[in-house]
Amino acid sequence: MSLSTEALFTAALGLQAPWRVERAELSAAKKRIDFEVVCTERRLTCPHCGAPDQGIHESIERSWRHLDFFQFEAWLHAAIPRVACTACGKTSQVPVPWAREGSGFTLLFEALALSLCKELPVAHAARHLRADAKALWRRIEHYVKLARQKDDMSGVRHIGIDETSLRKGHEYVTAVHDLQQKRLLFVTEGRDHQTVNAFTQDLSEHGGSAQAISHVSMDMSAAYLKGAQQQLPQAAICYDRFHVAALAGKAMDEVRAAEFKSRPTAVAQALGELDRASRRSLSWAMRTHHASWNQRHIQAMYTLQRTNLQSARAWRMKGALREVYEAAAQGHGEEVARTGLTKWIGWAMRSRLEPFKRLARTLKTHFEGVIAGMQQGRSNAFVEAMNGLMQNAKRAARGFRTSRNFIAIAYLRLSKLKHLPANPFEYAAPRFAGLSTHRC
Repeated sequence: MSLSTEALFTAALGLQAPWRVERAELSAAKKRIDFEVVCTERRLTCPHCGAPDQGIHESIERSWRHLDFFQFEAWLHAAIPRVACTACGKTSQVPVPWAREGSGFTLLFEALALSLCKELPVAHAARHLRADAKALWRRIEHYVKLARQKDDMSGVRHIGIDETSLRKGHEYVTAVHDLQQKRLLFVTEGRDHQTVNAFTQDLSEHGGSAQAISHVSMDMSAAYLKGAQQQLPQAAICYDRFHVAALAGKAMDEVRAAEFKSRPTAVAQALGELDRASRRSLSWAMRTHHASWNQRHIQAMYTLQRTNLQSARAWRMKGALREVYEAAAQGHGEEVARTGLTKWIGWAMRSRLEPFKRLARTLKTHFEGVIAGMQQGRSNAFVEAMNGLMQNAKRAARGFRTSRNFIAIAYLRLSKLKHLPANPFEYAAPRFAGLSTHRC
């Protein structure tokens, strides 16, 4: 059955009565196609009170950017009626089914823009869409806010709290993640104890309960500890293995760097049988697990361990702390974990290596939380990975001008929000039933 051009575009745009395409104008020179959409009814239902059969007071011209048709920009233009209601006495503009009020984009265009911004930097998405990046930021903020209002946090039990930098100059945001669902729950500016209070309020607004939180994994921040003790007193506070290992690695690096700088002659004599490339590989091998070593790393570490250098002792201490965690992870009980950590702290305090003595004092101060982290076997590695993705998003977008924009893009990408518009692009069905589609 043949269709007129206007009827074809009416169907393609998904328009239904009383809306239809009256005219389509293609300009190859301008690289755009314009659709004139009209309302065929002269009496409409009042948008405010729902009274039927109301007269039209006036019509206002509006335009919206739509998904491209072929390689052309597509624009919808329509005179939107304003209904003068005799029932409620108000004059209200009729909503259109293809766009939300106040937006210069159609709903489908906004859905595509959000889908692209999940994967691409916002500036790149704007270039692909031939749109303004600031307009995309406004759409991200709008839809993220709506989706978060419907977000359900009633099942949140285990959380991880960490900080991530917003800009240079000590500007930070605090991020709270659901360790079970592996998603971002909450982001706010700052890194003091009030950020935990802000999270519990947000949790309550989304159906969750602070009393239901049974596990909090964090770094050894005094501010976060204070906030958790005040707002989540029933939760077990755990310092995860990731942060403790990072502190041990930092202590080892301090020992190595100080020794290599202050005792270059002794270091050169001790490592004399290693060539220059092997010496350069030594610092990398000390930081990584032996499973990733190549032959050069193995030879470098074998030589190091036969010396009396402080760096060799620091590496052994770092490895011994890892063995304490491994023993606890094997299920030997809390007493084994306590005994192993107590012995390691005593060794570190007697080591005459100041960075490890500082670490020992830190672990002694937070002893119960470290033991709880060993027993729970939970890690903030996911939180650290998500913070890395947040940093990647920040560097790639480059266009965020406020912390509000940064927080919005973090929610869009990392919160697994279920109430965002779906990507309008789907695979087409085969042209003929029963046949597969061949793509070249």
